[in-house]
Amino acid sequence: MSYRRDLTQLASYLHEHKISLKKVDNVILRGFLATLYAKRERKSTIARKLAAIRSFFQFCIKKKWLEDNPAKIVSTPKQEKPVPSFLSEQEMSQFLDLPRTDKPLDLRDKAILELLYATGLRVSELVGIDLDDVRFDERLIRVKGKGKKERIVPFGKIAEDSLSRYLQVRRLINKGDVDATALFLNYRGNRLTPRSVERTVDKYIKTTAVRRKISPHSLRHSFASHLLSRGADLRVIQELLGHESLATTQKYTHLDLKQLLDVYKKSHPRS
Repeated sequence: MSYRRDLTQLASYLHEHKISLKKVDNVILRGFLATLYAKRERKSTIARKLAAIRSFFQFCIKKKWLEDNPAKIVSTPKQEKPVPSFLSEQEMSQFLDLPRTDKPLDLRDKAILELLYATGLRVSELVGIDLDDVRFDERLIRVKGKGKKERIVPFGKIAEDSLSRYLQVRRLINKGDVDATALFLNYRGNRLTPRSVERTVDKYIKTTAVRRKISPHSLRHSFASHLLSRGADLRVIQELLGHESLATTQKYTHLDLKQLLDVYKKSHPRS
């Protein structure tokens, strides 16, 4: 249905400008897309329409009505990446109060949540941590990031306490029959999966007053945002998050207008 609607819209544009199908080139198609931008169509919608147009022209070539596809060199609009939800410092404090029992799996969950917020790790990095990656004497973790690149990430005293309590009961999971290397284990004693961590975060967020979608990635975003709002240098945050590009780090951070004004007034010599 959308395919027909998209092509009908293009046909109306061509008819309005008295352009035959054989006269259509990439410049004309860009003009058509410009009208969509002017109507403030979403980039995802424009990308879908362009895909339909490419498909139609391929069909025309197959039928030998045309010799070339003018849409193939028209760039697809870059999609806007939604900024992940994040928790305020107060919401994070309430969230990290969970869970509250001394059961082995609850202590594991507590350590996971504290470590995600303390380090800003990706879930894939968290579940990949081995026991010998953690250096308690210096409160540092060796992390294997994207492209198998390693980095050293610090963690705080509260995360250290949660990890220590978990490690005291780690072998009680599955009655001692556990993976000898993995830091975080599932109830069978095997290395935890990213999906399990997502379910864990979702389970505890539902017990709070927060009524928006929060994921493990939201904790990573909160980590970066809270550091930045307290004056941390953006390049330090970039290093902690394991980003190659500073532009990527800027997408993870968030300052509201009040915070920006406060920082400006305190920092600028002529504010």
